[in-house]
Amino acid sequence: MALSSGKGRMLNIALLSLAGLLVLIVAFAIAVAMQPNEFEISRSMQIDAPPEVVFPHVNEFAAWEEWSPYEKLDPNMVKTLEGPAAGQGAVMRWSGNGNAGAGSTTIVQSEPNKSIQIELQMSQPMDCRNDVLFTFQPEGSGTLVTWNMRGKVNLMAKFFHLIFDVEKMCGDQFTEGLTNLKTICQQQASVTTP
Repeated sequence: MALSSGKGRMLNIALLSLAGLLVLIVAFAIAVAMQPNEFEISRSMQIDAPPEVVFPHVNEFAAWEEWSPYEKLDPNMVKTLEGPAAGQGAVMRWSGNGNAGAGSTTIVQSEPNKSIQIELQMSQPMDCRNDVLFTFQPEGSGTLVTWNMRGKVNLMAKFFHLIFDVEKMCGDQFTEGLTNLKTICQQQASVTTP
């Protein structure tokens, strides 16, 4: 009799454990599904250089090598530039390691010294399309540069956003890029200013 009650107790423990695991899975699935359907990340920085000095560094993808934090993710990244060298229609495609992923950026609108709209299309590590906007607001003798990205969040991306603080991760990268841009542009402005 003791043997069968021991088996029954083990079966009850196994069933309770399975039910608990099922409740956790369902709760996690609900938490993922309840994540927002869209995201937006934005960082701004004051640069002590006029918009006409800052703007070209963003408007030409070849210049991104000097300041973009994404250039450092894979030193062996393969990049190709297509279309015009700068402005609307300029395209950069890249393929790199797991950190850099693969995708393309296309300048869809460029208003000199004011704004640049970019379509970011990623194919790796996950497929997504985001809208990127750089604005250049004159402030005194300098420029307030804002780097903004927004997009839709599919189910896989919702899972990723739940696990990782994407706002902080991307926001920190934007701040790093804007800091690099600031250093380059302020040095350039100091050389060109008599």
